[in-house]
Amino acid sequence: MTLTNKIFIAMAAGIAVGTLGNFLQPALHGSQWVSLLETYFFFGALEIVGKVFIASLKVLVVPLVFVSLVCGTASLGGHNRRMGVMAGKTIALYLLTTAIAISIALTLALIIEPGAGNTYQSTSEYQSAEPPALKQVLVNIFPSNPVKAMAEGNMLQVIVFAILFGVAISRAREYGERIAGAFSALNEIIMEMVKILMQLAPYGVFCLLAKIFYATGFSLIAQLLLYFLTVMMALIIHATIIYTSLLAFIAKLNPLVFLKRIRPVMMFGFATASSNATMPVTLEVAEEKLGVKNSVASFTIPLGATINMDGTAIMQGVATVFIAQAYQVDISLAGYLTVILTATLASIGAAGVPGVGLITLALVLQQVGLPVEGIALIVGVDRLLDMMRTAVNVTGDSAVSCLVAKSEGALDEEIFYGRTLEQK
Repeated sequence: MTLTNKIFIAMAAGIAVGTLGNFLQPALHGSQWVSLLETYFFFGALEIVGKVFIASLKVLVVPLVFVSLVCGTASLGGHNRRMGVMAGKTIALYLLTTAIAISIALTLALIIEPGAGNTYQSTSEYQSAEPPALKQVLVNIFPSNPVKAMAEGNMLQVIVFAILFGVAISRAREYGERIAGAFSALNEIIMEMVKILMQLAPYGVFCLLAKIFYATGFSLIAQLLLYFLTVMMALIIHATIIYTSLLAFIAKLNPLVFLKRIRPVMMFGFATASSNATMPVTLEVAEEKLGVKNSVASFTIPLGATINMDGTAIMQGVATVFIAQAYQVDISLAGYLTVILTATLASIGAAGVPGVGLITLALVLQQVGLPVEGIALIVGVDRLLDMMRTAVNVTGDSAVSCLVAKSEGALDEEIFYGRTLEQK
């Protein structure tokens, strides 16, 4: 059985076990067995294994990004000037897809009207965190202490330092060649660590999803069904139509092959709900299954995991319309254009901030005069939607990597179409 199929079965089993436990919980309320099962199985063993699995993925992120990006930048050699062109293409594509994503979300939400009727009750209180000022964000991109940046997992600072280090290696002649060889060997070792973790992935995925679905259940989704389905529909349209159209018409690549190749990435993104935790898998799949050369993948994947928030932008678009309708506030056309612009720029401006989706949503609501406390209406179902939108985000990272690689002549189509690579 392929690893992809094992992960898929683990996902299905985890969702089934968690949902069944959540469904039976009210009927068996007060039973000693339920208490023991909850304490030692769902919130004991499953939670421990799931957290260890996430931690194991995250521990590889900083060394993988730094080493891989140093190797990719150094391999450009005398063509370092291409780094600026490649960065421009990558950022432009990420901004374009984010703007399209939120436009789709607003259009669907205005047609479906998920917040009409104003019958919703707040499930919790929400206090919005203060988003950082744009000036501070720009200053914080450049590290004053690279070791501190790595320790704190500040990915934009790690990316900047890795690029500078790789450029210096390519210019240091024979000394640089020695260091480049060491980094290349280290990169291979780290990728082997990723492969070891991928073999353990089915167990981690099962534990994560079983615990999440046991704790969450579907009762809140029933209350917010129209909102949930609107977000889900927009996510599906963006992933299956927008990305595939860009690949087919711009890169001239078969989108069905692409979707088949990145199934492990989508499943990891769904299970972990974290682009950063999924990054080792995304990078490994981009290079070994999509044929994106390391010089491109090592830049586009980490940058995408940091600033590409198409799924989050979709949630923000639908949530804005939902909250406006729930509070019976009319937003003009200019207001919706403001939402598109604010959410697109916020995807970069709030990069690396914990809880970034709800923080940027608060920023968007403030820009159009909607009450920030309206976020409390949707917090209850945000965990499940977060899993779905992360799967879309990592799909976007992979798609943009293919687009940039094809434009740079750095995509091996033999690998992309599986002609020289054994099916995994």
